[in-house]
Amino acid sequence: MSNAKERKHAKKMRNQPTNVTLSSGFVADRGVKHHNGGGKPFQAQKQEPHPGTSRQWQTRVNPHSLPDPDVSEQSSSKVMFRKKGGWKAGPEGTSQEIPKYITASTFAQARAAEIRAMLKAVTQKSSNSLVFQTLPRHMRRRAMSHNVKRLPRRLQEIAQKEAEKAVHQKKEHSKNKCHKARRCHMNRTLEFNRRQKKNIWLETHIWHAKRFHMVKKWGYCLGERPTVKSHRACYRAMTNRCLLQDLSYYCCLELKGKEEEILKALSGMCSIDTGLTFAAVHCLSGKRQGSLVLYRANKYPRETLGPVTFIWKSQRTPGDTSESRQLWIWLHPTLKQDILEEIKAVCQCVEPIKSVVCITDPLLTPSQEKSQTELPDEKIGKKRKRKDDRENAQPIKKIIGDGTRDPSLPYSWISPATGIIISDLTMEINRFRLIGPLSHSILIEAIKAASVHTVGEDTEETPHHWWIETCKDPDSVSLHYRQEAVFELLGGITSPAEVPTGTILGLTVGDPRINLPPKKSKALPNPEKCQDNEKVRQLLLEGVPVECTHSFIWNQDICKSVTENKISDQDLNRMRSELLVPGSQLILGPHESKIPILLIQQPGKVTGEDRLGWGSGWDVLLPKGWGMAFWIPFIYRGARVGGLKQSAVHSQYKRSPSVPGDFPDCPAGMLFAEEQAKNLLEKYKRRPPAKRPNYVKLGTLAPFFCPWEQLTQDWELRGQAHEEPSVASSPNGKESDLRRSEMPCALMPKKTPQPSDEVGTSIDHPRKAEEVMNAGCQEPVGPESITDQEASENHVAATGSQLCVLRSRKLLKQLSAWCGPSSEDSRAARRAPCRAQQGLTREACLSILGHFPRALVWVSLSLLSRGSPEPHTMICIPAKEDFLQLCKDWRYCGPQESKHSDPFKNKILKQKEKKKREKRQKLGHTSSHGLAGEEPVAGQEALTLGLWSGPLPRVTLHCSRTLLGFVTQGDFSMAVGCGEALGFVSLTGLLDMLSSQPAAQRGLVLLRPPASLQYRFARIAIEV
Repeated sequence: MSNAKERKHAKKMRNQPTNVTLSSGFVADRGVKHHNGGGKPFQAQKQEPHPGTSRQWQTRVNPHSLPDPDVSEQSSSKVMFRKKGGWKAGPEGTSQEIPKYITASTFAQARAAEIRAMLKAVTQKSSNSLVFQTLPRHMRRRAMSHNVKRLPRRLQEIAQKEAEKAVHQKKEHSKNKCHKARRCHMNRTLEFNRRQKKNIWLETHIWHAKRFHMVKKWGYCLGERPTVKSHRACYRAMTNRCLLQDLSYYCCLELKGKEEEILKALSGMCSIDTGLTFAAVHCLSGKRQGSLVLYRANKYPRETLGPVTFIWKSQRTPGDTSESRQLWIWLHPTLKQDILEEIKAVCQCVEPIKSVVCITDPLLTPSQEKSQTELPDEKIGKKRKRKDDRENAQPIKKIIGDGTRDPSLPYSWISPATGIIISDLTMEINRFRLIGPLSHSILIEAIKAASVHTVGEDTEETPHHWWIETCKDPDSVSLHYRQEAVFELLGGITSPAEVPTGTILGLTVGDPRINLPPKKSKALPNPEKCQDNEKVRQLLLEGVPVECTHSFIWNQDICKSVTENKISDQDLNRMRSELLVPGSQLILGPHESKIPILLIQQPGKVTGEDRLGWGSGWDVLLPKGWGMAFWIPFIYRGARVGGLKQSAVHSQYKRSPSVPGDFPDCPAGMLFAEEQAKNLLEKYKRRPPAKRPNYVKLGTLAPFFCPWEQLTQDWELRGQAHEEPSVASSPNGKESDLRRSEMPCALMPKKTPQPSDEVGTSIDHPRKAEEVMNAGCQEPVGPESITDQEASENHVAATGSQLCVLRSRKLLKQLSAWCGPSSEDSRAARRAPCRAQQGLTREACLSILGHFPRALVWVSLSLLSRGSPEPHTMICIPAKEDFLQLCKDWRYCGPQESKHSDPFKNKILKQKEKKKREKRQKLGHTSSHGLAGEEPVAGQEALTLGLWSGPLPRVTLHCSRTLLGFVTQGDFSMAVGCGEALGFVSLTGLLDMLSSQPAAQRGLVLLRPPASLQYRFARIAIEV
């Protein structure tokens, strides 16, 4: 038997009583003591009289009559001997000698102790396992755990005792609650209100939480993407059907005051150079929605705050001379704080006033909430009775709107000088977006105009007094009928893109829950309904009349009344159940709720020349508290719901920048980039070094963020270093058709790094290429040579130039014409003379760079062949050899970057060895040396294998192809069937590239993902 079996046998026999073995002639290597119960102990000794004789055992009995109590506790395993057949008491054929006498009393006591120990061992378990678990596996049955009779009879009594223990008893459930109620919280409304104190819940939160992956962003709980696979389905909905999104997390700022004062205050925050402003004629009348980018006062084109949309409240009649106007500014929640502070500064609104907003009343005071949650000292299983008998009980109200609002903080401010009042209407208005050609069809079927009250109806008990007073005015009733007629005309339109951009339509509708169909259906357009084609044509040409844009949603008192007097779903279902004919139409008459809404047309894709109008739809503005009442009817008419991911795809396919990721020159965009880089770095470090890419060897300096500042600085320095010597070399300072050698380095193609002769390979030593570039393109500015970083800091300190994004429509149109290939059949070339645009000359480039030395340009990129770009992909300038190879073979995908050396690998290895050495020293109790070496190691903890450590070198010349910009959005586009990307490039680098490329190949760039060495050709375009 092996040592393991011996240890197992000894462990099993350790709690057993000492066995009584009679003396015998055992064969053993050493003597072992044996005891009978009352006899004398004796010892067997081994004797060998002389070698050659066989072994003989002689027994010698010690003259002691009483046994030693210590010796009696000896384990019986010591008298067992290992044989071939197992463990036996002695060798076969040996004779045992019987003792001559015993003591009866002592012998009986020893036997009683053995029997007692045996019974204890049988009845008491030696482990924590149950009885049925002690059986062999072939005898176990699943039913033994709950049916005692399945066990053998000898174990049934023990199993019954185990089952009666309180530990294994099942918990008794309260009889007054069903299974579903026992699983829920004691007070679901109170629990939901508690959970909304940190992050704001939309009114559709519960619906989204059951069907979407939820994320906590910007202080809200939002649905990121559906739990089902729906990427293609959502794209088909945006293209052919309808996609529904909840944009209620967007913030709304209201400005009240004189029109002249509001326009005067906001004029410094925008520029007519970027497009329309707050004073646009169609927007100022309230007929259209406008959009623009806000800046800090008088800081254009730098210090961007972010994009906003705005709508003015229309005047009731064209002859209305009321000076007070209302302006709503809608913006992303990440931009709210900066824009609100800047608007308060320009409007001089410093005095807080009591908020006129319908702020949610405090649902429960802390003492009331504590009393609600505390339980009396009674058993939980028993039913508790209400002490107040439901007479003085205060029902818990559900939070509607922003549950994180502090009633003590101001949400409205007034200006004593201008009289402007600024109010924060965040979460006071719901905003739903319907995208797709069937969005207006769903609106027509889900929403019905409110019925007008007549004189004979009983309107005494109705809570909607505001609507009764409105119906008494003939002009208001006539306007309501006109709005209803315009709304019905939308049924004759094929797509929302046919309606003028930003059209606004006000309407008062009935409760959409009454018209809810019993089953889900698909709303389809029915042009035959609208026989009056002339009115439809007039609607498409002129848009909605100004009078029809009026809506009662601008009145906060009416919105508050509509929210408070909403009929609950429980009462509505009860009235449905009382109908004589089940399933028939429920008619409430004057008791039906009347809801003011606002419809705003979203234009979709408006830039470029392809797929114009794609992604258009309608936005629906509702009072708070009515979100789910409109959400479910939209879904029952065939709308598919999307989340944040679908919003990003929608903006990418429209080729428009997304907020805040595609605004690197605003504070919200910078904060977003930092958080994204932090998350990607944590994800990268979670993987082992062998399972993640080594970005240092791949030549990727910044795989998790885009160094815009350093990119623009490098390109600016390349032009600045050669501008002064070139101007000094020209006589009289005249700039005519100078030689190419006198052009700034940023516009000289000869100064770009040249690749090796072998096509498809790169320079083996990128640092040498950088030195050659510095030697050929940068001359000493003064007697002492300075580094690039110092030159950049000195230039910024001298000129005050900062990073900005070019948004001038005039310059963007000029760049868009230059980016296209100038061929005879080119559409851009035919339109260039009509637009009176300048050619791509040095004077035109210098005039642009003089105003925007460090600017970025928003571009779209389309791959020529295979490939799918991703965020942080590098946009590079092709070399001449790349164009030659592409002309020879049109299937040529692009060159390939050679692997770089990793200068940080040895440092990381030394750091690891030093840590191991210190660990050994600590284990060897040499703490003094270990503590002395901890400080330098702490400074080297930032080193990560595969990432560049320390300040970045010149990003433009780190690789074999000159860096031009980075991609912020990129993926395979199902709209065009190839890879598409959106990003920013340096304005200086773009002009340098366009001036150096051949006319037929102008606008071609190279894309390289961060984790790849392969460059791929793409065509760059600027859509305005």
